[in-house]
Amino acid sequence: MDHFLPTKTNAAHAAEFESQKQGSMNVWEHHMEFARLSKYAIHMLPTIEARVRRFVQGLSPLVINEAATAALNFDMNYGKMVAFAQATEDRKLRNKREREGSSKARIASNFGGSSGGGRSAFRGGSSGLSQSFAQPSMSAPPSGPSQDNMGPHQQGRPGRRFQ
Repeated sequence: MDHFLPTKTNAAHAAEFESQKQGSMNVWEHHMEFARLSKYAIHMLPTIEARVRRFVQGLSPLVINEAATAALNFDMNYGKMVAFAQATEDRKLRNKREREGSSKARIASNFGGSSGGGRSAFRGGSSGLSQSFAQPSMSAPPSGPSQDNMGPHQQGRPGRRFQ
């Protein structure tokens, strides 16, 4: 590489490799960019473990915790790490879409599906009891149970009966 590329170009690609982050790329795109730039920074990757650690450091917050934990496994090589990170990203994105979908469905059913749902008293509808409380008539006695037929929940309410 040193023979074909100017030192400045090689150094620029090595610096780009050092700052390589997944950002808005998916794991596969991050892997491809990591592989492209890593050849300019071979000195930074003396072992497979170093390569895996450096790849994990550039991952997005969505997958970095699980990938960092998996990187501690001594059997984890670079290819396995890329596959693990991809599977983790896919699973988390699918779960997120499912949560958002079920959340949207719940919101739609709460606001859109019902035409009345027994809420007529709250929406200004009339029921016999709410109408009699809303507009009491002083000229006619109320139609309702007499004092001795009232249940315990109705007794003792002033202004309910006219004598």
